[in-house]
Amino acid sequence: MQREVTTTYLEMLAISELKPSSRDEPAFGFAQVQRISPELNRFLYTAVGGQWYWLDRLGWSYQQWLDYLRQPTIQTWLGTYQGIPIGYCELVQEADGSAQIGYFGLLPQWYGQGLGGLLLTKVIQQAWQLTSSRVWLHTCTLDGPTALANYQARGFKLYDQKTEVVELPSQAAGPWLGAYSNSI
Repeated sequence: MQREVTTTYLEMLAISELKPSSRDEPAFGFAQVQRISPELNRFLYTAVGGQWYWLDRLGWSYQQWLDYLRQPTIQTWLGTYQGIPIGYCELVQEADGSAQIGYFGLLPQWYGQGLGGLLLTKVIQQAWQLTSSRVWLHTCTLDGPTALANYQARGFKLYDQKTEVVELPSQAAGPWLGAYSNSI
């Protein structure tokens, strides 16, 4: 099916622009994944992005994941609640000195609990450890309905927007075959 998709590019030019989440949650954890794990990153990619048509990496082989994650400019960060993974982020240190929030999101069972703003705050703070000039990201109309609002609430400003027609499968892939056929 063809669908019109708008991609919004956002940036933050100084850490002083960060508007941190006011939520204080002692059970929340945030840590860098210290060992390269294609299995973990693929799991997070499909679990977080499966319903939002994150398709570009679904066909990657184990070796492609491994090669990507071995790059010294790539970092994976994991958000947890009471020790349970709730979301993640891939940070990319760009050649121009900026830091990109490459992938970011929560697992679906954690939506609507105020943890996305907290996780994004931690991610932005970590991104500013990689750069002194600019943190940027892009989101699109295929991402979660609160993604853009969360980015803007944390202080990101729009700097570009593009709309294109893309070809998509009739249904999002989900985290695994048949994931949306049964409810929990």
